[in-house]
Amino acid sequence: MRKGIVISLMMAMMFNSCVKTDDYEIPDLIVPEINIEGDFTTIAAVKGNFYPGTGEIYSFRDSNTWFEGYVVSSDEGGNFYKEIIVQDKPENPTSGIQILIDDNSVFETFDVGRKVVVKLDGLSLAFNNGVLQLGIRNMGDVVAIPNSLIGEHILRTGEKQNIVPLKIKIDEFSDEYKNLYIKLENVQFDPNLVKKDQRYSFASSIVDQYDGERQLVSCATGSTTILSTSTFSDFKSLLLPTGSGSIEGILTRDFYDEHYVVVVNTPDALEMNNQRCDPVYLDCGTGLIEGSKFLLEENFDGVTSNTTLNSRRWTNINVSGGEKKFTPTLSAGNRILRVSAYNTNESPLEAWLVTPEIDLSETTDEILKFDILSSYDNGLLMRVFIASDFTGDPRTTNWTELDANIPLGPSGANSTIFRESEIDISCLEGKVWVGFRYLGAAPDKTTTYDLDNIRITGN
Repeated sequence: MRKGIVISLMMAMMFNSCVKTDDYEIPDLIVPEINIEGDFTTIAAVKGNFYPGTGEIYSFRDSNTWFEGYVVSSDEGGNFYKEIIVQDKPENPTSGIQILIDDNSVFETFDVGRKVVVKLDGLSLAFNNGVLQLGIRNMGDVVAIPNSLIGEHILRTGEKQNIVPLKIKIDEFSDEYKNLYIKLENVQFDPNLVKKDQRYSFASSIVDQYDGERQLVSCATGSTTILSTSTFSDFKSLLLPTGSGSIEGILTRDFYDEHYVVVVNTPDALEMNNQRCDPVYLDCGTGLIEGSKFLLEENFDGVTSNTTLNSRRWTNINVSGGEKKFTPTLSAGNRILRVSAYNTNESPLEAWLVTPEIDLSETTDEILKFDILSSYDNGLLMRVFIASDFTGDPRTTNWTELDANIPLGPSGANSTIFRESEIDISCLEGKVWVGFRYLGAAPDKTTTYDLDNIRITGN
């Protein structure tokens, strides 16, 4: 414990005047020395007072205890609202915490890198939206510190440091890194988000409700995470960068505490000017030529069970040891196949739907088409492949990935908009099989997909 700590604070003077601003000079900032009598603790120790087993709010009273830390969030771009994220060190941090404050221009006082000192007495700790929050207790909740009390609890010092992001990998995400300023390297946005004919913005799509969630993919491992951007941010309409590179932001959880997300202060935190690392897709390079002959046509009418599907020579299989597969479903009077990891307790859930054998030897200009709908989206989990030697087991088959158009869906509602995907497969000959792979994991990767109208045409 350290007692009698002398903290140098920057105190800005406030003035009310009707005089023109050029009629007087702004006075110099006063930097008084303030002697804090009390015990200092760490952010990790503060968070240790909350017991997850009961979830009860913990309130600090008569402890005369303070902690210090460095601000790593900024609400200047509108991506944070009435909160600051503070971590214990400017470099190689070990713990961070979210502080709720009733101020919508926080960056003007608590800028990134600013060292602050926080008085705990009168504050309370609770778990909300996947993270621990420090604020004022209001009956059974913890709310933002009122504007009139901010200066009593959070002291702005004259020290400002350069925040060095903690370099970690997506596979290393864990609770110990929550509310820390991190850096991901060699990542890119999912190919379906940055196609030439459909490039998504940060958070201004019709499917975005409160936050835009955009999937990031590691070029090294294929692991995925989510960039979350508020629909109230100033940069929500900017288009996602198309290359690969790095991103700096704060690691936290989504609103429903279902998965980890990264939140950036500004779009400048993304440096993605390197070449993409997409998989090698089938590229026939001949362009789409509409065919008049149907080699495959399936709208799933009359398919009420997996037995019916099998009788039509489709393969519907879970290869990860669970039971969940593509399920025949009646939706708005229409028969479709639906798949989701929601409420399955399967992690991972790898399900495959494989077409019957299709013979391309007697036709040209073949095109694969299908309609797909995405709902309750928390990641792009569907991929489409083609093979010429299906063994009956997707795991032992040599697949070539197709550049399918997998849509982004709303995160909190059931969608009704199907999107058509058209893929040129005319450079293939002989027998082929098309495989739809769903790779989810309960409870954090559970996007729901509906498939309909799968067909292959040719001339």
